[in-house]
Amino acid sequence: MRAVRWRLQFQTAIEIGHIFKLGTRYTASLGATFLDEEGKEHLIVMGSYGIGPGRVLATAIEQTGTESAIAWPAELAPYDVEVVSLHAGNEEILAHAEQLAAELEAAGLDVLLDDRDARPGEKFADADLIGAPIRVTSARRRSRTAPSTVRNHASDERVPLAEAAARVGALH
Repeated sequence: MRAVRWRLQFQTAIEIGHIFKLGTRYTASLGATFLDEEGKEHLIVMGSYGIGPGRVLATAIEQTGTESAIAWPAELAPYDVEVVSLHAGNEEILAHAEQLAAELEAAGLDVLLDDRDARPGEKFADADLIGAPIRVTSARRRSRTAPSTVRNHASDERVPLAEAAARVGALH
């Protein structure tokens, strides 16, 4: 007979659930019993089985995020899309962001509008931590390119305002 050789290899894994045999540790102190087929009393043997919500979320972040950003799967994301307004006091840019957010909400999407008076770097860092699957940036452009950028976690795309809501819908 030929011997079978197995090669051990290291592989990372994520524990999202657990199973523990608790035995009669708790049932003994509670006096929790059952009767078998012959009517004889026995302590219940317990087990603990669970999938923790925190573990599921941590797994999603680890599997889909990057070193510096959360990239929620659409099914777990707190928002479908985040609209980031880089208006810096420019009412036209802010109005553009508000209009886009309203159009996306009217299309049935959960929208987070960041209209704070904060620097772009701060807004983008916060958006990376929130991790909406799609981010739309409304900003002034020095060139004649489109006034918005639609970003999913794979790519950035500049699109005209009139097309931004439709493009987000296509990505969602």
